[in-house]
Amino acid sequence: MADPARRTLAERAQAEGHWIGNHTYTHSLPLGRQPDAAMAESEITRTQAVLGDLARPERLFRPFGGGGQLNDGLFRPSVVKHLEQERYTCVLWNAIPRDWNDPENWVERALDQCRTQAWTLMVLHDLPTGAMRHLPRFLDAAAEAGARFRQDFPPDCVPIRRGEVILPMTDYVSNLD
Repeated sequence: MADPARRTLAERAQAEGHWIGNHTYTHSLPLGRQPDAAMAESEITRTQAVLGDLARPERLFRPFGGGGQLNDGLFRPSVVKHLEQERYTCVLWNAIPRDWNDPENWVERALDQCRTQAWTLMVLHDLPTGAMRHLPRFLDAAAEAGARFRQDFPPDCVPIRRGEVILPMTDYVSNLD
């Protein structure tokens, strides 16, 4: 957040009660596909330093999934160890409406994904695609359907809580180390 405008937006979000978490520094390659273990860990460490006091006391981390994929590309074994040692809470997701590559038609997919599970943790992107023009329509339709919005995580989307691995990680960890 070296960009002052982005920092200001993050400060506003925090002031309004939103949680700020770590999502890698460059968002360029899933950590389980990074060729260098030190570089993979640096993606987390550099971001946490930039977040500074905007980060929650419970350090939150969401890995970059490369198209929303939940697979063995999310982490290297050394990254899991880093998350444990630094006592991060790792947050995954269970809904990806692919708003980034279909900015006009993601809302119905998102609503369908919400209907299929009791508790949805959805990833949406505020990119210059125009997809977020449709966010009010999604939020209104979801609320009308009885959705309750909360700032918490479904237990099956949190494999690491405060540095303790509490769900199996084998499906998310590469063998690069």
